[in-house]
Amino acid sequence: MSARDTIRLYQTTEHACGYWPERRARDLVLDPSAPEIARVYPAALGQGFRRSGGHVYRPNCGSCQACVPVRIAVDDFIPTRSHRRVLRRASQWNVSDRSTDAAPEVFALYRQYLKARHLHGGMDDASPQDFENFVRCEWSPTRFLCILDDTAELRAVAVTDITSEGLSAVYTFFDPDFSRFSLGTLGILQQIDWARRLSLPHVYLGFWLEGHPKMHYKRNFPALEARIDGSWRRLT
Repeated sequence: MSARDTIRLYQTTEHACGYWPERRARDLVLDPSAPEIARVYPAALGQGFRRSGGHVYRPNCGSCQACVPVRIAVDDFIPTRSHRRVLRRASQWNVSDRSTDAAPEVFALYRQYLKARHLHGGMDDASPQDFENFVRCEWSPTRFLCILDDTAELRAVAVTDITSEGLSAVYTFFDPDFSRFSLGTLGILQQIDWARRLSLPHVYLGFWLEGHPKMHYKRNFPALEARIDGSWRRLT
């Protein structure tokens, strides 16, 4: 960030960790009311921040350093044999990006996904306004990457921010009855292809936590980089 892009940072009070229930967490948050926030957001991604709704944050938990920001270097990415199988299974499907204007089928898929994957987790009874507040905000450069099967039914949505630093994978949800198609992986593969077509260097995947079962899939992507001790380095 340049000098003209200085912005206040706030530290939250301790709260329950969203990844390890027995731990407590704190976050650093960019001032959500700052007029510069849209301008500094791309650089903040490069410094390990992530967006949720109108908040741009990264964990700042003192002795715990489990949350590691990761991104894929698009030009260096070569799909694995497993990735090629995922792409072949969906080769007749259609992928398009849409605006984030309210669409009943998108919200219905989101509710279906939460009820299957996060039942009683506090999100499964989301309202349309809850969904809107979670996936976007007034300044965010957000699009829905929509994946439709060969019958034109919506099967997955990858909520994606488009910035000069790359694409940021904000959240992905999909039809739980079609899990055999590895729709989460398919969403990332399509985001990589999208970034390549836009000549963007990275796809930001949020945080990776070693040993966490819900984060293991991120290590399956070649050309994965992690921000460690203030710099990005390739994970091997």
